Amino acid sequence: MNSSRILRTLGATLSVAALAFTAACGSSAPAEKKASSTESSSKLQTVTAGKLTIATGNPAYTPWVIDDKPESGKGFEAAIAYKVAEKMGFKKSDVKWVRTTFDSAIAPGAKDWDMNIQQFSITPERKKAVDFSPSYYNSAQAVVVRKDSKFANATTLAELRKATIGAMVGSTSYDFAKKLIKSDIKTFNDNAVLAQAVDSNQIDALVIDVPAASYIVESGQVKNGKVLGQIPGSDDPNGTGIVLPKGSSLTPAVTKAMNELIKDGTIKKLQDKWLAAYTTDVPTLK
Repeated sequence: MNSSRILRTLGATLSVAALAFTAACGSSAPAEKKASSTESSSKLQTVTAGKLTIATGNPAYTPWVIDDKPESGKGFEAAIAYKVAEKMGFKKSDVKWVRTTFDSAIAPGAKDWDMNIQQFSITPERKKAVDFSPSYYNSAQAVVVRKDSKFANATTLAELRKATIGAMVGSTSYDFAKKLIKSDIKTFNDNAVLAQAVDSNQIDALVIDVPAASYIVESGQVKNGKVLGQIPGSDDPNGTGIVLPKGSSLTPAVTKAMNELIKDGTIKKLQDKWLAAYTTDVPTLK
C-alpha cells in the first residue's frame, strides 16, 4: 500500500512537471517565432539583408550633401537619410550609399536601392511610377547669371524672356522655368553641366532651387556668378520627398519615420543647420 501511494504521488508530481514544461514551451515558442519573423521580414524588405541601401545623385551637391560625401552624414539630405534610417532601426554602419541619375530614379521598374534622396519634388505623375515619403522641404526656384551678363541687373521675369535659359532635364526647375519665364528652356543632364554652361557663356542663365543656386555662386561653379533672385510663384506646392520603388514594403516605415521627425522638430532643426545660410537674403524677382 505504501508503495502504491508512493507511485501515485510520483506520477502526480511527474504530471505537474510535464504540464509546467509544456506551458513554458508554449509561452516561449511564439516569442521565438516572432523574433525570427521580424528578422526575416527585415531581410526581405531591403535589397541587401540587414543593410539599408540609399541612393543619391552623382555628384551630390552642397548644402544637400557636403563635399559629395553622403556617408559623412553632413548636409541636409545626408543628415535626413541617417535620421530616417535610425528611426527604422538601422545603425549608421548598416547604411550603404550608391549613386544614380535623377531620371532613372523616378522611372518605372525595379531598383537596386531601397531609398533615393536627391531633391525629388512630389508630383502626381511621378507617384504613378514610384512611392514617396512625406515632404521634408518646400523649395522655391532661383535664377543664376554671370555678373558681366547683360541680364545681370534684371529685376523682373519679363526682362529674362530674351535670355537663353537652362535647367536640368526632368526637374521641377525646368517645369517652373518653362511655365513662369518662357517656353523655350534648354535642358541639361545634370546640374554640374548646367553650371558649366552658364560659366562658359553657352547660356545666359540657369534655374535651380534656391539653396543650390546660392552654393553654385559661392563655390565658384559659375565664376563671377550672381543669384539674380527667386522666381515668384515657384514654391513647390507638394514639397520634396524620399523616393522608394513603387509598392515598396519599406514605404510605411519610411512614412512613419519621416512623420515622427517632422513632428518632433528634427527636420526643422536640420533645415536651420544646413540650409539657412543658403536661403536668407535672396531677393524675389517681379
